[in-house]
Amino acid sequence: MIISNGAVLLIEFRNDQDSGVHYNLPAGGVEPGETLVEAVIREAREEASVDIEVGPVAFVYEYQPTKNNNLYGETHSVSVTFQCDLKPGSTPKLPDNPDSNQTGVKWISIEELPSIQLYPEICQDIMNYYNGLPYRNYVEEHEIQRERLMGGSP
Repeated sequence: MIISNGAVLLIEFRNDQDSGVHYNLPAGGVEPGETLVEAVIREAREEASVDIEVGPVAFVYEYQPTKNNNLYGETHSVSVTFQCDLKPGSTPKLPDNPDSNQTGVKWISIEELPSIQLYPEICQDIMNYYNGLPYRNYVEEHEIQRERLMGGSP
């Protein structure tokens, strides 16, 4: 997670059937022989063409398929989000060979977060983190889905 000047850096993706866009923090899987921090640095380069300094862990997100009726597939995953800073002179841009569904690399203001579709749905948590308010530093997808059904936010 890279926050600068009141905005968070997000990766924009085309939704299935070209029905709009959604956003993700720059992220991806850890490759064999790679540490979490090395993966964070590599993914930031691959998805946003930036060099970063990796800071402390801000969030941990877990998706457990059976607790979510396989909403996002059958693979159990845990995501660790680090607070990161751009290295001087590093400017975010669409990479030369982006993912086929990636359409942009954008700064989205913290205030604008509630108006976009971010996966996982942690907009309020990012806003609270940024503003120094209590936030969920660990969240499970089934909690997010339960909140959606209840019409509330964390």
